[in-house]
Amino acid sequence: MARSHSEAQLELALLPRSEMPALLAGVDEAGRGPLAGAVFAAAVILDPARPIRGLDDSKRLSAGQRARLALTIRAEAVAWAIAEASVAEIDQLNILQATLLAMRRALEALPVTPTAAWIDGLHCPRLALPMRAIVGGDRRVPAISAASILAKTARDAVMEDLDARYPGYGFARHKGYGTAVHLEALAHLGPCPEHRRSFAPVRLAQGIGGAF
Repeated sequence: MARSHSEAQLELALLPRSEMPALLAGVDEAGRGPLAGAVFAAAVILDPARPIRGLDDSKRLSAGQRARLALTIRAEAVAWAIAEASVAEIDQLNILQATLLAMRRALEALPVTPTAAWIDGLHCPRLALPMRAIVGGDRRVPAISAASILAKTARDAVMEDLDARYPGYGFARHKGYGTAVHLEALAHLGPCPEHRRSFAPVRLAQGIGGAF
């Protein structure tokens, strides 16, 4: 459920606008927890003169709200970029380092150079740019909320495509997360090429099925 205007104002009061750099890039990820698919990150620089109503942590919005807001963000932001780290990179680096890699790629892909980047969570990617990690930033900083929405909608679209390529796992429904339906499919089919072998449930399922 989206926040009320008063709740949003209360949370944003924790981070005064005077602290926000002129060209602030908000950065967030989507897909750290799933058993399959790449991890995505987005970076967004919002225009203070064109505030976007309804921004929130993507997980607190419906799919329809996210889709509508993603169109508005792409149209009205000063700049935005979406990047990813592949399943192979996740398995090679670990999920944290792959997430930071996707975040760095998103920042580097921005067509406008930000003066600073604020990152949702505890860690910042390595980049020659003033950065700040903010726990709960996707609920407290509009630019990070916008980034969370772009990352989530982009990843969800890819997972829906993977559902057609690898039927039987239910990727369109659960987006790769370890739901009961997904775990049951893994037990019967074994992992497909888009499963993360470094994640324990996938390791356990290797050698089973092997349809792909």
